Amino acid sequence: MDEFMRAALGFPTVLFTAALVGVLGFWLLVLCGAADHDGVGADSGSVALGIGGVPVTVSASLLISLAWFTSLTGSVLLARTGWPGALVHFLGAAVLFASMCLSWLVTRRLVRPLAKLFPDEPGPSRLDFVGQTCVIRTGRVDAGFGQAEVTAADGATAIVQVRQHGSDPLVYGSTALLYAYDDAGEFFWVAPFDQALDPRG
Repeated sequence: MDEFMRAALGFPTVLFTAALVGVLGFWLLVLCGAADHDGVGADSGSVALGIGGVPVTVSASLLISLAWFTSLTGSVLLARTGWPGALVHFLGAAVLFASMCLSWLVTRRLVRPLAKLFPDEPGPSRLDFVGQTCVIRTGRVDAGFGQAEVTAADGATAIVQVRQHGSDPLVYGSTALLYAYDDAGEFFWVAPFDQALDPRG
């Protein structure tokens, strides 16, 4: 245990030990729900280093953990050689450099398969339909009933539940505007839409 503590708190491992404490504290907050593991997306620095594609919190945690482990291992092996203290201290700088390089190489390999778990684009949402037009597919639409067909940006179509306030009736084949979404009822509020008023027309 003494050997472990000396290595963890000695040069060069102590540089990574402090960072590792921060990493462990962060993931403890994530487990408690006080922080979000993907709250920080990949930045240009991590992409330039070849460890992009995952949130910075994930790639940095891997990099620091691996650097700490390799530095600790190198420090323990170096201390067991019995070489003079000046030489061991000098070689500690080489252990620091080697730990950083090795951890970077391993992190690069690990983030590639992990990147599949963190898609760049958020998944489709019903809120994406708000502001789009739809075609009524039921004989009537009122405050309690109605369905419409809406076309997504990728060309796919979907049948959604719609509701209407107002006196202008919407019937089968009418064009309507989806102007709001009700989360509780899982339906869209619609209003009659005049194609001639569409600025995109």
